[in-house]
Amino acid sequence: MTFNVSIAQQKFTKTTPEWAKNANIYEVNIRQYTPEGTFNAFLPHLDRLKAQNTSIIWIMPIYPISQEGRKGSLGSYYAIKNYKEINPEFGSLDDFKALVTKAHSLGIKVIIDWVANHTGRDNVWTKSNPEWFNHDADGKISIPKDTDWDDVADLNYNNSQMRLAMIDAMKYWIDVADIDGFRCDVAGMVPTDFWVQARKELEKKKTIFMLAEDENPKIHAAFDMTYGWQLHHILNDVAQSKKDCRDIIKFYKKDYKKFKPQDYRMNFTSNHDENTWSKSEYDRMGNAAVTMAALTYYLPGMPLVYSGQEAANKKALKFFDKDTIDFSNCCLQSFYTKLNQTKLNNQDLWNGQFGAKVIFEKHDNLNNVLVFTRGKTKCIFNLSSSQQIYHDTQKLTSKILKPWEYLVISE
Repeated sequence: MTFNVSIAQQKFTKTTPEWAKNANIYEVNIRQYTPEGTFNAFLPHLDRLKAQNTSIIWIMPIYPISQEGRKGSLGSYYAIKNYKEINPEFGSLDDFKALVTKAHSLGIKVIIDWVANHTGRDNVWTKSNPEWFNHDADGKISIPKDTDWDDVADLNYNNSQMRLAMIDAMKYWIDVADIDGFRCDVAGMVPTDFWVQARKELEKKKTIFMLAEDENPKIHAAFDMTYGWQLHHILNDVAQSKKDCRDIIKFYKKDYKKFKPQDYRMNFTSNHDENTWSKSEYDRMGNAAVTMAALTYYLPGMPLVYSGQEAANKKALKFFDKDTIDFSNCCLQSFYTKLNQTKLNNQDLWNGQFGAKVIFEKHDNLNNVLVFTRGKTKCIFNLSSSQQIYHDTQKLTSKILKPWEYLVISE
């Protein structure tokens, strides 16, 4: 059963929620967040995250994990056994609903991780509807093409019934838990027309926010925000002296213009993948880590904070086993609190078309010092490991900047 996109679906225009225009986002790793690794143990942290001026929490997959092909002792969050159940290690459905209810009472929106490209190898659908999956030459359910993900099963998006079942499962979480949207794993590996089909149906329930783990401008037909992978890699390279400020300027003048003003981009120095597979931001960025985090707030885009960044977590968290984050000293709590507050209140820094455009200043130290304005907000960042001088030709003044020091001036 091959699915064809209808004319109505092609003309569909998504509705980005108003509350996202000045939002920041925080990724929650329930497994590693507390010694217990449960919803109930995480619950008290919501008050701290509210005090940190967090707008949106994105909770990593909450579903039971497949046993077949399981990696490590606990398995991958992204090998899902049942889309409509809760991982018993995290607690119960009522526990999750209580989490969402408390978040909403604090004014925090909740989006959950959604894995539409593949399931776990013993997902309930593999028995009830094997035709919903792709098969190899031997007739066995295959893994996603060009991957080594041998703990998952590849779904077949030419099957219209599978598409409807996937959308039904997404609707389920809106209905039973009143979630506010989805972060969609490897979204670019799923046909964009499916996401348009899904978004159209989900918006009949409520206005939601959708984040794609992808960087293709075309996927914004269904998604409000995409990953800023390219900027992230540039920031890593600048911190390692492999690139400099001019590469950031080049990116915004060329690649960023591929996106429409209403397309939100997500800026980050870490997330669950980067932390585990590429190590912490301190391994990748060294002494520049905090400066680069600040930069993700002042450049166009929605900033992401990953679990433990406010505690300056320096370890690469295990992915398939228990590895608790140490929150005993949230030494960067006030840092992120102030940045989040600035993001909420300073309209120059708002997301998409709601914020001011970035204008980069030409000066005589362009490779080391990044200077830009967004509306009435002027930012001066020393993106080097040595002291630098910035000459302001308009005001005929000079500023000496320590390594990785930055200044923000509201004019």
